[in-house]
Amino acid sequence: MDIAIGIMGGLGLFLYGMNLMGDGLQKSAGSKLKRIIELLTSNVIMGVLVGMVVTMVIQSSSATTVMVVGFVNAGIMSLPQAIGVIMGANIGTTITAQLVSLDVDFLAPVALGIGIVIYMFSNKPKHKHIAEILIGFGILFTGMDFMKDAVKPLAGYQGFTDMLLSFGHHPILGVLMGFAITAIVQSSSASMGMLIALASQGLIPITAALPILYGENIGTCVTSLISSIGASRNARRAAIMHLTFNVLGSVIFMFILSKPIIAIVTAIDPTDAARQIANAHTLFNIINVIILLPFNKLIVKLALKLVPETKGEQDDDSKVVKYIDDRMIETPSIALANIVKETLRMGEKSKESLNAAMDGIVDKSKEKIELSFKREKLINELQKLILNYLLKLSKASLNEDSRDTVDALFNTVNDIERIGDHAENIAELAQDIADSEMSFSDVGIGELKDMYNKVVSTYTYALEAMRTSNVELACKVIKMEEQVDMMEKSCRSNHMNRLNSSSCSIESGVIYLDIISNLERVSDHAVNIAQQVIAGRIVNK
Repeated sequence: MDIAIGIMGGLGLFLYGMNLMGDGLQKSAGSKLKRIIELLTSNVIMGVLVGMVVTMVIQSSSATTVMVVGFVNAGIMSLPQAIGVIMGANIGTTITAQLVSLDVDFLAPVALGIGIVIYMFSNKPKHKHIAEILIGFGILFTGMDFMKDAVKPLAGYQGFTDMLLSFGHHPILGVLMGFAITAIVQSSSASMGMLIALASQGLIPITAALPILYGENIGTCVTSLISSIGASRNARRAAIMHLTFNVLGSVIFMFILSKPIIAIVTAIDPTDAARQIANAHTLFNIINVIILLPFNKLIVKLALKLVPETKGEQDDDSKVVKYIDDRMIETPSIALANIVKETLRMGEKSKESLNAAMDGIVDKSKEKIELSFKREKLINELQKLILNYLLKLSKASLNEDSRDTVDALFNTVNDIERIGDHAENIAELAQDIADSEMSFSDVGIGELKDMYNKVVSTYTYALEAMRTSNVELACKVIKMEEQVDMMEKSCRSNHMNRLNSSSCSIESGVIYLDIISNLERVSDHAVNIAQQVIAGRIVNK
């Protein structure tokens, strides 16, 4: 019982330290992580590099592959891109094993002490993020010490040592053991830490450790497989590719390359079993990528066969959201970049609704009016989904700038939805005009077109300022809105003159005033969006 409690406590500290260190690294990386993801192209080698760097930052290959499943599910990452990132994630995760295998236990209290002092006495967010990295590092090694101390008494149990040694003679059992442990703890780094803890106490040689190591690499696929349940077929294919890659690598190493890898790691470090296991883990993943990288297209084809296409699968029109997926919240900075894209997409839908509504006014087109109503329903649905996603993201580990952006997006999404409401109001007025066969004078129509063009330009610039974080463009929006206000006053004055001269009817005049009032309100909401950019709360660079 004492051994079990010690291992559980050590494992808990190890996982918490790893997560804390990963959170600190993510907060420090911030927008840099987003820019790394943007480097993704169809070049699979670039995908490997991206996957490796991202995993080193977030300290979890499982989180990276879950994020990849989310990207593929959202339709913003192709399967050829995904296979490269998955391969790179396997290399990136080896950094944790290398860290914990080093004899640097004396650094744990130093890192904890410095990190806690910085966290307590510094108010700067950047310093706090560095403190989190140091504290996470210290806790991770403290957990490793707990596990090492806990397994020491196991050396006296002949049955236990015999069982571990038997894995060298019966590798399939070792693979199953490694798979089961990793599937339960949901972290290959944690199960690798436990293996290194056993090796550091002389309980398991490299020959017995290798089959467990192979099993752990297969077990880490369980997380992405679980996350793909209920996702699109492409997302399930991404999870299958992860499993295929790791299974193929394990088979190749278990039956062909085990002896060469044992010879290499023993030559590098003849006595330290912990270092041998860490080096074997790194070599396994690097060599696995080198061997299977040329066959990446075949792995993609195999995934396509295992999860075949069906008719209508490529039709994305039924998907309300395009850029967001709950799986991406595993990496908050990347999730934030995508929620900005989704908000901008919602903004474009509002503009489409506004365009259709005004076409309905000018052309008396019932098709355009109906299109505006359809777009408004989509906008309302988008608002609910985006706000719900923002709420989830606000609970994730974010730095101060990212948290400000999330708060600003709550307001911006509501502004965009209100623009959709004003477009719907104009569409309803267009329907009244079409139903009653009402008409405006040519002068009145000309004024509406002029004001509408100015309003649409104002809104377009506001969205572009948000897309590019262009403060100058945002300032231009505010000046243009002042021009819209003047145009509204001019339209009202001219309208009163036409009423006095009996150039238009009272009924059409009321609708005319409602239209220019709704247009002016659209420009007000455009200003609200621009002001968030000017305040530096929405940064999309």
